Amino acid sequence: MYHPTALLLLVVVAATVVYGHAAADTPAAQFWEQSLPDSPMPTAVADLVRKGIDHSPLLEHYSALPSISSCVLVDNICSPRTVAETGLFFRQTQLRPGTIMTVSFPSADDEPAILPHDVAEKTPFANLDDVLATFHISPGSTAAAQVRDTLRRCQAPPLAGEIKSCTTSLETTVRSAVDDMIGGAGAGDGVVWAVASELPRGGLPRQPYVVRAVTPVHGDLYVACHKMPFPYAVYQCHMTKLGYEAHVVSLRGIHGGAAAAAADMLAYCHMDTSSWNPAHPAFEVLHTSPGGSPVCHFMPYADLGFVKKINVRA
Repeated sequence: MYHPTALLLLVVVAATVVYGHAAADTPAAQFWEQSLPDSPMPTAVADLVRKGIDHSPLLEHYSALPSISSCVLVDNICSPRTVAETGLFFRQTQLRPGTIMTVSFPSADDEPAILPHDVAEKTPFANLDDVLATFHISPGSTAAAQVRDTLRRCQAPPLAGEIKSCTTSLETTVRSAVDDMIGGAGAGDGVVWAVASELPRGGLPRQPYVVRAVTPVHGDLYVACHKMPFPYAVYQCHMTKLGYEAHVVSLRGIHGGAAAAAADMLAYCHMDTSSWNPAHPAFEVLHTSPGGSPVCHFMPYADLGFVKKINVRA
């Protein structure tokens, strides 16, 4: 079994320099270090924290953009074609060294910024009209439809056995994930740590990648937090009693020689999909159905996983 700290050294390749990142002196980074002392802040998260300060979305024009992060949600409306092109979903049987997987992840240039907590507290979220007015979004635009859909998903009741929440700052995201694990049935005592994919900010070009290694992320409870389409970073976090597995999958492109694209991707495998929408695009792409073979997916840029290993008392 891998110790959480050792695992994070694998996942967060740049762990030794993250706290030298420009986000290191921010309240968000300080909160992270206090709340998750065993988990260096992932580079991607630090990047979006800094972006929220240097390029506030309150001063930027918001345009509707595709979000592959929300495609992993159980009730997503992504097209099977979009999902297939990214290689976001895959089979559990592909989790072995030597497997070839064709994937494509977009540049992070257009990722929504993570707002400072004090700013997020004052920025409209729940009321559609207020959000559209604040960010100067035309009510009939595609961007407005994205915002409306995100609010609908956040306000929808959880599935049976699911705990979920939507959060608007890094602090509330971390606090919500930790609270869910502490309050979950049978949660017990234990340590919580965070994991994320480590991939280039420029994304991964579409090509075949070879799986170089697969490292299990051992835990008893898992929370996954996915970025939603919105003018600023909104995470939808969820935890379910249904079976999970988590892994770090090391990928390397077969083109480019020594300079080939590479990434260490966090991946979740859902062992029980019986409650999923039968129209979920993963079923069409993987040729399975609710309750069939496990469905695995990668976690895109700055999506977060939280893991808890429960202490077993004699």
